[in-house]
Amino acid sequence: MGILVGTASWTDPTLVRCKRFYPPGCSSAEARLRHYASIFPIVEVDSSYYAMPNPANSVAWAQRTPPGFVFNIKAFRLFTGHQTARDMFPADLQPHLPRNGKTSLYYKDLSAELQQELWCRYFEAIEPLRASGKLGVVHFQFAPWVICNPHGIRHVEHCADVMSVMDGCTMAVEFRNQTWFDEKRRHSTLAMERERGLVNVVVDEPQGSTNSIPAIWETTHPGLALIRLHGRNHETWNIKGMTASSSRFNYEYNDDELDPLARQIIEISKAVDMTHVVFNTNYEDQSQRNALRLMGFLDQA
Repeated sequence: MGILVGTASWTDPTLVRCKRFYPPGCSSAEARLRHYASIFPIVEVDSSYYAMPNPANSVAWAQRTPPGFVFNIKAFRLFTGHQTARDMFPADLQPHLPRNGKTSLYYKDLSAELQQELWCRYFEAIEPLRASGKLGVVHFQFAPWVICNPHGIRHVEHCADVMSVMDGCTMAVEFRNQTWFDEKRRHSTLAMERERGLVNVVVDEPQGSTNSIPAIWETTHPGLALIRLHGRNHETWNIKGMTASSSRFNYEYNDDELDPLARQIIEISKAVDMTHVVFNTNYEDQSQRNALRLMGFLDQA
């Protein structure tokens, strides 16, 4: 078993501005990634959710990190059921988008040909990471309105079918609607993930709302477990219009929270070849400090 601990993003503006993680003079994109990779063995790429990734970045990331470094990359927001502004699509495809009067589009709004073209471009963009052996998982964080009903299940399975054509590419699934793991449907959700070879993403996050799911400490893929730690900031979890880094994920785990998490992580890691742990508390250097602290607890255990 192996456990890799890291953070979501290494370029968050508040992280750069706080000047606590990056040393003086570490101001370029290359220098920051090299510094991050000298401390942590894994990172999550979040920019690929907001806009389609590009091959040039993947090549640069692979070159700027040491052997064995791992990138988990988020799926483009259109694929996960989120509304997507027209200017987030590749510029050459924007004239071909449906002219339906909508400023934002959903996956279902696009023709099959456009859908296929976007998938092809996404795969081309992450291919340099896969070819270099540095691609961990493609992380699908489905929209809160993707619920566990026939339509939602069909879309998840559609994504799994498309992803299966890319050899050496593992799909991880994070649901954001509690219907997937309620008492009635938890077993069928896990069964679907196991049948499809999808990684069940274990989350630690505020509870009590429809877009919160419980932490399901079960593995569904023999090779990998993924734990994402969103913090426990109940007050800001669902505030509208606030940026994630400035408020929603502003949370620092204390030792009394990290110690039992470390024990659960060690226990689940016994069932798989590799376990990824990603802190998504992206306010200033909270993620980095928490990740280092958790690594200490794991070493002690």
